[in-house]
Amino acid sequence: MTIKEETRPLRVLQLTDPHLMARADGDLLGVKTRESLQAVIAEVLKVHGQPDLILATGDLAQDGSVDAYRVFGESLEVFSCPSTWIAGNHDRIENLERVAAEFDANQRHVIQGGWQFVMLDSSVPGKVFGALADSELEFLAQALEQHPDLPAVVALHHHPVDIGSDWMEKIGLTNRDAFWRVVDRFPQVKIVLWGHIHQEHERERHGVQLMATPSTCIQFTSGSSKFAVEDLPPGYRWFEFHDTGDFMTEVRRATDFQFELDQNSTGY
Repeated sequence: MTIKEETRPLRVLQLTDPHLMARADGDLLGVKTRESLQAVIAEVLKVHGQPDLILATGDLAQDGSVDAYRVFGESLEVFSCPSTWIAGNHDRIENLERVAAEFDANQRHVIQGGWQFVMLDSSVPGKVFGALADSELEFLAQALEQHPDLPAVVALHHHPVDIGSDWMEKIGLTNRDAFWRVVDRFPQVKIVLWGHIHQEHERERHGVQLMATPSTCIQFTSGSSKFAVEDLPPGYRWFEFHDTGDFMTEVRRATDFQFELDQNSTGY
């Protein structure tokens, strides 16, 4: 009798919304974003160790500067694995793409560990809301058509569902119906993952797990009707994917990180 050896799960780290700046002491509402990112990375290494893949889901830079993207890439060098980056509304796409290429982080369809990861650009230059161009929707459909038997994670920056926060409803994905029409055609999609909302969010839609993840800097107040931030530590999401199509996920926070949040701000 032969006993099948269990394969180790694929370990995937999601980092989102670090809002880095060219200035080393750049802060967002009192939180120094380079320091908060470093605190999150230290927490990852302490709690989980090395991932096999990193998904960076937008707003990597607050100022869109080449320097900020290089700081992000250099910060990830403590991890011995590839990363893939997509843009958010604060990013400057040409600078992000240039630096992502330098760090080999520009592959937007990754196949690893019996899973596939499709990274979509939902950014609209000069706008806070998101939209997926026809070319992005075609890219998604083609990627999923190529590998119908591989369970899929689809990631983007903007939220494709209402999250119960009035001020954020107008700045999510504006053509979400078109997005879901594509996703609904492909039963191998197991997870839709995003950033942008600076908070943890999980729900299910037609058997697909929908997930958002805390920012590596400031956190928005869940369920708030107007812009508000809450005094929660920066965080990340960790996945372990099995080649059977099963997975586990958890959100963790860098609870030792000390910061003084400006809670009187009306925007960021």
